Amino acid sequence: MSTIESTNAAVLPAGTWQLDPVHSQVGFAVKYMVGTFRGSFSPVAATLSVADGVASLTGEAKAENVKVQEPNLVSHLLAPDFFDAERTPDLRFSSSDVRVDGDRIAVEGELEIRGVTKPVTLTGEVGEQITDPFGRERIGITLAGTIDRTEFGINWNNPLPSGKSALANEVTLDAELYLVKE
Repeated sequence: MSTIESTNAAVLPAGTWQLDPVHSQVGFAVKYMVGTFRGSFSPVAATLSVADGVASLTGEAKAENVKVQEPNLVSHLLAPDFFDAERTPDLRFSSSDVRVDGDRIAVEGELEIRGVTKPVTLTGEVGEQITDPFGRERIGITLAGTIDRTEFGINWNNPLPSGKSALANEVTLDAELYLVKE
């Protein structure tokens, strides 16, 4: 948990905010051969807690909930080459520092994949707090960052005839979080 440093105190309003899974998205992208391979996780859970100038953001997903455009690839992603979902079914994030400057946000924390926990920094924007047509308070946060997949034990690759690797090590993480106040 950390103190919110903000030039606009209303950016992260006090309260406990739960993820609206219908409108939120958590995904990844990695260079593969001549393009980009993308995936996402659904459902996911996330909670933003803001009280007395202190904010924390936590989130989790099940590896088995990975989604990609080719369903036949899911079994490979769940295998030991990638997420090893049978032995390590959970992916988790827990913030250690939240900094806000206007509508910009930086969240530092620990990301756990395959039972390996590493530091990660995510940056993005905080949307304006609104009240929806049903009277619920909402706020949106977009975050992105990069990790090296090999630091989490995801080492699979396939050499191309040129000698280069088919799959890049750098993975971009992105999250669009729609949060509803409890």
